[in-house]
Amino acid sequence: MTDFLSTGTLPEDYRDLALTVRDFARQVVAPVAAEHDANHTFPYEVVAGMADMGLFGLPFPEEYGGMGGDYFALCLALEELGKVDQSVAITLEAGVSLGAMPVYRFGDDKQKQEWLPQLTSGRSLAAFGLTEPDAGSDAGGTTTKAVLDDGTWIINGRKQFITNSGTDITKLVTVTAVTGTTGGKKEISTILVPTDTPGFVAEPAYNKVGWNASDTHPLTLTDVRVPAENLLGERGRGYANFLRILDEGRIAIAALSVGAAQGCVDESVRYAKERLAFGQAIGRNQAIAFKIARMETRAHAARTAYYDAAALMLAGKPFKKQASIAKLVASEAAMDNARDATQIFGGNGFMNEYAVARHYRDSKILEIGEGTTEVQLMLIGRELGL
Repeated sequence: MTDFLSTGTLPEDYRDLALTVRDFARQVVAPVAAEHDANHTFPYEVVAGMADMGLFGLPFPEEYGGMGGDYFALCLALEELGKVDQSVAITLEAGVSLGAMPVYRFGDDKQKQEWLPQLTSGRSLAAFGLTEPDAGSDAGGTTTKAVLDDGTWIINGRKQFITNSGTDITKLVTVTAVTGTTGGKKEISTILVPTDTPGFVAEPAYNKVGWNASDTHPLTLTDVRVPAENLLGERGRGYANFLRILDEGRIAIAALSVGAAQGCVDESVRYAKERLAFGQAIGRNQAIAFKIARMETRAHAARTAYYDAAALMLAGKPFKKQASIAKLVASEAAMDNARDATQIFGGNGFMNEYAVARHYRDSKILEIGEGTTEVQLMLIGRELGL
């Protein structure tokens, strides 16, 4: 995969995938994006279309109903979707990297056979139940508790900001919970909780600034009882396992962010050629041309960063630092490009009917979710030995 990093030329199979998803984004996603955003409705018809294309199964083996691809293929799909609608892109990202991937990485054979075919098909969604009211960046501050009683986990606690947790097709949430103490420290484990389990409640959806067509809820777990065999991975390894999932997810978020950044470039180029002021297209003004040139530069640099992180990951090499760099650079590129695109569009950029307005509202969360900018800087510093 590293062969094309310096050339920017994708191998044919990757290129074909990207073009296919690009066509889907333009023909299926774009026409309904503004409506779903305005109405805060989940795009079930779009998700069904992505399921039919096999996008939810991209990085998983065929034995589990997957497409036999890899994580980079998922990233390419996210980039193309992110150009048009971040809500749709994050639905796919969370469904795969946060929903199904923990089961694939850490599940036993029974858990994989039970859940992965449902999740890779895209007919069911899973969510990642990590964040809590008092445990965001400090995930070690988890207070949700799970007590093992006669072969049953009894779970009590709250989660917040959980993507894909309350749709009609959400079937599973992987929950982090304190299952004991070891050496005076919390023992955090992960447990599979089917959403139809009594005591599991997805509270009313949030009223968000952006990602309005994405499903996000706080969760309440009250005496939720699941079998002991619903433990995912080793007991006490939940925190470490989820850190691995987050490292991978940062590459995916970087890819989505690059899509958003590039989408702003594409919209701005088109607008700058069509919009007339003082007798000429505004793109002929150096101030506008230079602004768009900087936007393109940001998108290109961020794309190279996530390509690099993905290449290391697929080669089985350490990639934590590169994933954080990619997430940091790409999320800032998306936010900076959204701001500049809005300025280029002028008053129209403040109207929600324009894609750049959605990107302006949507992109801020890219600097927060799956590790804030400050967390990425901390991780990069640690990797440098500081």
